[in-house]
Amino acid sequence: MIRVNLLPQKRRKAGSGGRGELWLVACLLGVALEIVGCLVLFGQKQNELAEQQNKNRALEAQIKQIKDVSKNHEQVKQKLAALRDREEAIAKLQSARSGPTAMLLEVARLLSPGRGPSVDPNELSKVRRENPLQDYNVNWDPRRLWLTKFVEQERTVRLEGVARDGEDVSELARRMNLSTYFDDVQLLPAKREVERESGLPMVAFKLEAKVRY
Repeated sequence: MIRVNLLPQKRRKAGSGGRGELWLVACLLGVALEIVGCLVLFGQKQNELAEQQNKNRALEAQIKQIKDVSKNHEQVKQKLAALRDREEAIAKLQSARSGPTAMLLEVARLLSPGRGPSVDPNELSKVRRENPLQDYNVNWDPRRLWLTKFVEQERTVRLEGVARDGEDVSELARRMNLSTYFDDVQLLPAKREVERESGLPMVAFKLEAKVRY
């Protein structure tokens, strides 16, 4: 037997299916946006990682370069020390050759007529203004004094000689004090003598000074 339902059926509400579809589309869009956001964030992180890796490689290259440079640091220091020692030894030899010669030439100037000590002109002008008694006598006759002994040891020179009187010895000391080659000039006790040939009274003197060269 076939039954036919002739009663009116309830119709589905219009629009209920449309809302479901809209909700599904919204969910899909949300998921798509999240995926896009993740991809963008991933790309940014990849760029940051690549940048940091480049910085790390640059630092590693600098560290390697520094290690390569400092690898022979001790050897270089030893070579530099040896070069300095060699330069100092050469300088001492040159000073030993030229210093005494220059100092002896200065002594010759001090005992030459019309000559005087090697001194800075400004320093000499200052001495003449402030203490004229320390200035040397340009008219002094160096033939009134002569040396009998000259000894230098460890930058200390000792002069011995004979002069006509004490003023001649003082003139030599003043000239040496003004000279740039001598310092700390000291007159040692002198004694009076009589020259055998002429019978004239003389002064036997001794003098010490530091040498600068």
